[in-house]
Amino acid sequence: DVQLVESGGGSVQAGGSLRLSCTISSFTYRNYYMTWFRQTPEKEREGVAATTIGGGRSYYADSVKGRFTISRGDTGNTLYLQMNSLKPEDTAMYYCAAGPNPPSSDDWYIPQHYNYWGQGTQVTVS
Repeated sequence: DVQLVESGGGSVQAGGSLRLSCTISSFTYRNYYMTWFRQTPEKEREGVAATTIGGGRSYYADSVKGRFTISRGDTGNTLYLQMNSLKPEDTAMYYCAAGPNPPSSDDWYIPQHYNYWGQGTQVTVS
């Protein structure tokens, strides 16, 4: 069974930084591609950033380009999202998602592309 656990959320002032982490618990974690999404009560779930397993290619939502950086830990079972220059509009529940199919520019942001989801970690920017 695949489980994803996010951490690192919190409250921060505009302009501040947070680093989110997501750990995947699976013996076959190297087979999974992992992506960050976010959602507010007013909006549908939105793709934030995705990366290939080796980190060679990454995708970002236009709204976070230049401010957020996605990376995967050396062991491969942890996904990070470094968020800098945070804005109030970044306030959301952030979710980690994983799936066996490599993300592409056409589908990395589509929630149905992923099989497994974490419980989310709240980020609040004021």
